Amino acid sequence: METAGRVIRCRAAVAWKAGEPLVMEEVELAPPKGGEVRLKVVATGICHTDSYTLSGSDPEGVFPVVLGHEGAGIVESVGEGVTKFQPGDKVIPLYIPQCGECKFCKNPKTNLSSKHQCLMPDGTTRFSCKGKSLFQFMGCSTFSEYTVVAEISLAKVDHRAPLDKVCLLGCGITTGYGAAVNTAKVEAGSTCAVFGLGALGLAAIMGCKAAGAARIIGVDLNPDKFQTAREFGATDVVNPKDHSKPIQEVLVEMTDGGVDYSFECVGNVAIMRAALEACHKGWGTSIIIGVAAAGQEISTRPFQLVTGRTWKGTAFGGYKSVESVPKLVEEYMNKKLKVDEFVTHTLPFENITDGFDLMHSIARCLVNIKYNCKIEK
Repeated sequence: METAGRVIRCRAAVAWKAGEPLVMEEVELAPPKGGEVRLKVVATGICHTDSYTLSGSDPEGVFPVVLGHEGAGIVESVGEGVTKFQPGDKVIPLYIPQCGECKFCKNPKTNLSSKHQCLMPDGTTRFSCKGKSLFQFMGCSTFSEYTVVAEISLAKVDHRAPLDKVCLLGCGITTGYGAAVNTAKVEAGSTCAVFGLGALGLAAIMGCKAAGAARIIGVDLNPDKFQTAREFGATDVVNPKDHSKPIQEVLVEMTDGGVDYSFECVGNVAIMRAALEACHKGWGTSIIIGVAAAGQEISTRPFQLVTGRTWKGTAFGGYKSVESVPKLVEEYMNKKLKVDEFVTHTLPFENITDGFDLMHSIARCLVNIKYNCKIEK
């Protein structure tokens, strides 16, 4: 492309300071260096993680920064030594890299990596604005018309894939779905409970259904979400407000001793405890998917664990990112994985701040809590 090797001037939504609104700015984006890829971002989802960092609640948040980590785009140019990608490829940036070399990538027990996430592999950034360097968020920075990512943080996907839909596989859907099929390894005929029926919860329900669970109980305070939960595979729905006893006791009674698997999809430490204690003693497993606020701690009576329950966490659904995301896109293309159904609003890039407002209002009154807005560019 004619822009290859040159600095690109483009629009980006810049977070200058914690707690302040995003500002649409003209930024400069340097060409990719060795092992890097520059891409035109076609679509991006808005995630509660972006909002959490912008609020200043994330102790690891750095500013100024270009947020966004749930995007999809088209390769514009590649840096020296890059052979897996070429201009025109459709790609999804990945907030968890897969380098294939570190001890995490080589270990089949985890999908984590030890590589940088707010800077490029050489410890620098490619974004600048008004003479100041801008950090890159989770190695992605998809709140920009163009971005640069490390090739180890990029998945090439089917050229037929609609980028305004599959961008959502860069975080939320993959995380919830994988929590069921990879982390929990839900078995056919099992009983599951999903706490929180936003996008993460719906994806977890979808994963439980795909794994053959016989009973999937959706738990939420908002009954407006129940019909959608059933459409995704929930067999039962429960509103804790309808009961005078703790929800874990309600579920234990409903399931003759507790569920086989439970999933916490809210990021609330009290719900994390309830999800664990709703599990059957001897074999029940509870998966923490939601991210609690900084400084929060989880607790339960040790006897809950001594009697055979297991507490686990998951990141990106346990998927090795580079090798797994193209397969998930293929499942979507073959109509084996719901994605379109997660999208509630589509906005132009310049209205990105409205997307944040929609996300928070939807969390209070509609179906999808997370990853349910995409921004077309």
